[in-house]
Amino acid sequence: MNPAILPSILLLTVLMAIGLVFFIRASFKDRTETVKLTSPQAGDSLLPQLQQYFAARSYLVKAVNPEKNQVIYEGFVQPSIFLAVFIVVLAAVGILSLALVFSMLFPERSLVFSAPVVLSPAAGWLYWQKAGRKEQVSLFMEPTQNEQPSNRITVTGHRDELAALQKTLELQPTGDHQ
Repeated sequence: MNPAILPSILLLTVLMAIGLVFFIRASFKDRTETVKLTSPQAGDSLLPQLQQYFAARSYLVKAVNPEKNQVIYEGFVQPSIFLAVFIVVLAAVGILSLALVFSMLFPERSLVFSAPVVLSPAAGWLYWQKAGRKEQVSLFMEPTQNEQPSNRITVTGHRDELAALQKTLELQPTGDHQ
């Protein structure tokens, strides 16, 4: 193999390994957002729907503040078995790729470079430990001052939970993201 090719392959493999580390870190990163939604329904009919939605998603009411029209729900987010296995496989492939390049650069130590592949399950364990956590969703309701009865809801929670809430209850975003 041309000796000029190996440093470029090494550089690309190291960049891939760096990307893999950031991917693993991002798999359990907190993604809490605040979104403002509107509903054409009156608050009396919307609140029971919200309560049913969160009860169906295994969230429990943690706190209620009637003066501020605020409810805080709390639930445990389960880590994904598929994602844990996927991360272990990606870590193993990444370590083996790096080992392959190093074994081409230093052929006399090729077995030493493939040994760290036994550490790849640690990436799945790290994901499993960090991704399984309690999440909170905070709802703040305020009626809008239009001719039609509608409500403006400010929701703070995980972005996937907010997207599911918006789709399930057909709530419209107001465009005021924080």
